[in-house]
Amino acid sequence: MKFKTAIKPYHAAAGGLGSLEATTRFVIDSKNALSNMRNLLRMNKARGFDCPGCAWGDDNKSTFSFCENGAKAVTWEATRREVDAQFFAQHSVSALNAQSDYFLEYQGRLTEPLSYNPQSDRYEPISWADAYALIAQHLHAMVHPNQLELYTSGRASNEASYLYQLFGRMLGTNNFPDCSNMCHEASGAGLKRSIGVGKGTIHLDDFAHANAIFVFGQNPGTNHPRMLHSLRHAADHGAQIVTFNTLRERGLERFADPQKPLELVTPKAGTISSAYYQPNLGGDMAAVRGMAKALLETQRQRLTDGQPGIFDETFINQHTHGIDAWFAQIDATSWDAITQQSGLTEQQLRDAAAVWQHAERVICTWAMGITQHKHSLDTVREIANLQLLGGHLGKPGAGLCPVRGHSNVQGNRTMGIDEKPPAALLDSLGRHFDFEPPREPGHHTVEAIEAMLRDEVKVLIALGGNLAAAAPDTPRVHDALRRCGLTVYISTKLNRSHLMPGKASLILPTLGRTEEDMQASGRQFVTVEDSFSMVHASEGIGKPLSALQRSETAIVANIAHATLGDEKLNWLALADDYSLIRDHIAATLPGFENFNARCDEPGGFWLGNAAAALNFTTPSGKAEFSAAPLPASICPDVESPFVLQTLRSHDQYNTTIYGLDDRYRGVYGQRDVLFMHPDDIAALGLSDGDRVDITTASRDGILRQVENFRLVSYDIPRGNLAAYYPETNPLVPLTSFGDGTGTPTSKSIPVSVTPAQTRPSLRIA
Repeated sequence: MKFKTAIKPYHAAAGGLGSLEATTRFVIDSKNALSNMRNLLRMNKARGFDCPGCAWGDDNKSTFSFCENGAKAVTWEATRREVDAQFFAQHSVSALNAQSDYFLEYQGRLTEPLSYNPQSDRYEPISWADAYALIAQHLHAMVHPNQLELYTSGRASNEASYLYQLFGRMLGTNNFPDCSNMCHEASGAGLKRSIGVGKGTIHLDDFAHANAIFVFGQNPGTNHPRMLHSLRHAADHGAQIVTFNTLRERGLERFADPQKPLELVTPKAGTISSAYYQPNLGGDMAAVRGMAKALLETQRQRLTDGQPGIFDETFINQHTHGIDAWFAQIDATSWDAITQQSGLTEQQLRDAAAVWQHAERVICTWAMGITQHKHSLDTVREIANLQLLGGHLGKPGAGLCPVRGHSNVQGNRTMGIDEKPPAALLDSLGRHFDFEPPREPGHHTVEAIEAMLRDEVKVLIALGGNLAAAAPDTPRVHDALRRCGLTVYISTKLNRSHLMPGKASLILPTLGRTEEDMQASGRQFVTVEDSFSMVHASEGIGKPLSALQRSETAIVANIAHATLGDEKLNWLALADDYSLIRDHIAATLPGFENFNARCDEPGGFWLGNAAAALNFTTPSGKAEFSAAPLPASICPDVESPFVLQTLRSHDQYNTTIYGLDDRYRGVYGQRDVLFMHPDDIAALGLSDGDRVDITTASRDGILRQVENFRLVSYDIPRGNLAAYYPETNPLVPLTSFGDGTGTPTSKSIPVSVTPAQTRPSLRIA
């Protein structure tokens, strides 16, 4: 497939007619337009299905409750193209591995179970019974349960995730690496230390009541577009939206609501950000520290002058601990250090602080621009510090809002997908199911890959996801996957991981979120949890493409049955009737009492949040201020002229590539591009459009380089770069991850840029 390439700045607002046109194009291209239109009308609605894309909450008020990227996800999943044994008879694994990620996923839906034959280098058909038996055979041959890795994608339902973690723990392991390890770990870990709960404290409706919203390190126009509706609504009602984001992103500037007819046919659009600051990559902690320093100076001056202070002293005295140590750290941090690391001026930070100071109700929200640095945990806690100063917890229109990625990544963790499970969870499972769960911590994703490289992993089961494309240090990860004794991929579509088979490998085709799930007891629904701790039902309506596709829940239950038998649990009965799974969830997890009955609540039900109720389950029983110093360097122990972040294009969701355009950034028909400030391009003696190689600066002796990337002049601070993943994942060292999180530092990669030494790749799109 050939695509017309161009770099053409996009001048329109985000959303609007451009979004409608793109949505229409994807629906038509699916070759299943009428069915997909019906699907879209049921998406994010009561008794409909939850969007398989992002985890943003549902307002349950709009006629059309989907965004452009949600429509892409639905139409991509509902294609009529098939990948089966006949397909693999025509394509070897080696030949497919030479193709692009876009090509692989464009081939269609997986429709029958397949087993890899190393002699023919092809996947061949296998029966479901034989597939389950093969998995059980490999699991029984393990010397120790920790030779198993159970990887999970954020798209797995609560029901499938609960069975998955229960199966692993009954087998004897806490090895639950998951996609959250690579993206959001700093939010959960940081908030737990600060407020005792690793989740956001707000409801979706709080956006309508906020006076100020601070947006850190996220691009909702591409990654969670429905958030733009909430931001636009807040801005229209007078809230000031202050954005800190390294790149200038169209969705954070102007947004035309595609659901408003006038905005589709006129240039009318709403402003999102009232102030837009572009910090250096990894400079957000310094920026927040600068705001706090300005606020502390104002507080002291007002008290000296006999005026009321600007902090919520009642809240601080009653509900927090450790503020004096943080104030001492602020005093020890110079303005020079703050401005140098943040890349922002003192006046910019004082202006941002003034917005916070004069707002009665403040929301702070952030995403992966915050969580993929070495010091991310401390950055999350610094944001929490800021909110504690004003008592911006436990009241309407105020709070902390980490924005998750996949639609149930938060629910997976709630269900127990956690390599370091809390003792209360293990105690509850052990009592209810009468077994002793393993207590030692398991592997997060980076640790799992390292174990594979040491030949310690006999079986990898992946419940969704695309580890080969999502993980850092791509060549090493590909080597790691091939070292496994058995790899099992539970997937909807062909992806890069399938082309890195272990010594034995299975692909098990699963139903998508949009499809009808019929089991022995009748039609089933599943549940998911969004970023606001709302749990709601999701019921697909589309007819499955193949009678050989199975639900994720049924696949997990059958693997467990084949491996463990029925001594402790009738796994197959749970596969027949998901309400039985929800009964077990209700009996073992707090907040899920009367789970089945509550699934009928319109819009779902809220799990609650102890911190939002000002009940802080920290060791002190109070919210904890963090007194961490600023990092000495964003990229410690290495010197480099540039810092690179990896990011998504607009035609992409995680590792799924829907197309080769990035409309809002003005990139068309290509992905091997490097965004750079025009003055940096000139300083290298290069021109916009030149081809370059990008090399990681590291001290481990491993050459990490990607080649032939096209320079694109962009509004980004000097010394900072951006490029798409998975193309630039090879540049991220497996050994470079966040302190206390294990999350790869994909937003702060020290690199050098040199003229390309080889010709452009001929990989087919």
